[in-house]
Amino acid sequence: MNHMHHCNQPDQKFLTKIAFLDSRQREHLIPPEALISQMPLQNNHTLLDIGAGTGFFTIPMAESTSNKVYALDPDARMLNVIEEKAKEKGLTNIELIQDYIENIRIQNNSVDFVMASLILHEVSSLTEALSIIFEVLKTGGHLFCLEYEKDDLINEGPPMSIRIGSEDLVKTLSLIGFKIVKKSKINDAIYTVLAVKPVAAPISSS
Repeated sequence: MNHMHHCNQPDQKFLTKIAFLDSRQREHLIPPEALISQMPLQNNHTLLDIGAGTGFFTIPMAESTSNKVYALDPDARMLNVIEEKAKEKGLTNIELIQDYIENIRIQNNSVDFVMASLILHEVSSLTEALSIIFEVLKTGGHLFCLEYEKDDLINEGPPMSIRIGSEDLVKTLSLIGFKIVKKSKINDAIYTVLAVKPVAAPISSS
């Protein structure tokens, strides 16, 4: 695991953020193990958690595969939290990457499954971010997106102006070449989309 520089004095705002990200309420909202158990994951899969945060999904993902799990987050302090949690659980298959998805340096066609939980609304270009994910995924690999619906009736979550509506996300994924496997709602505010990088159809000789 890559070692991050540890800051001695984490500021209060950051600690509050961690407390929220790890709160039981959020776990009640999206039980990570329950979600991951529904994913098309196999024990030898290579996984990527984009915007890994405190490892809410990274840790159960690392427990579900014997292969590598990349945890990507631009905030080194978040990655420190994941590193500590991994140590506590004796997990050695997590590789920490401090960066934004737009700059990711993971080999193309090398990842079986990508998790993008409540992060796509923060990217500068949705098309660019999804295209990069498409490249990194193996053929037949899956992307699981979790986002807040763009609905004026829903106040919790990020500002309406940066949210990605489920229809828009599905449309953008399809344009890039993903095939939509399933779209569902976790609750009134949050929806999920599971997409696959399809196997290219063989060119038939006429």
